Amino acid sequence: MLRLLYALGPATARQVHEAAQVSRPETTYANALRLLQVMHGKGLLTRDASARAHVYAPAQPQDSIQTSLLKELIHKAFAGSGKALVLAALRGGHVTPHERAEIQALLDEDGRES
Repeated sequence: MLRLLYALGPATARQVHEAAQVSRPETTYANALRLLQVMHGKGLLTRDASARAHVYAPAQPQDSIQTSLLKELIHKAFAGSGKALVLAALRGGHVTPHERAEIQALLDEDGRES
């Protein structure tokens, strides 16, 4: 839902639902609305209730939310280890050969700066 809202900009639940159905046709309006409400409750989204249809928008810029969610994931799923997260991604087939090359270039660059 966050990705959709970053792409759409501020949107109503109906607009988000219609956009979600492009990639996930099984998504019902009720499910989309419920997810938006839960995300609002967790502080991930803002909600403008001034119009009849509430308008939802991300509460923070995309990079801020990604950083926050990543920290939470590392803490909860990888016992606080960023290394474990990276190794799981590399071993799990979630990284394309092109992405591996980019990662390696970044590591090589960091190694030269040390």
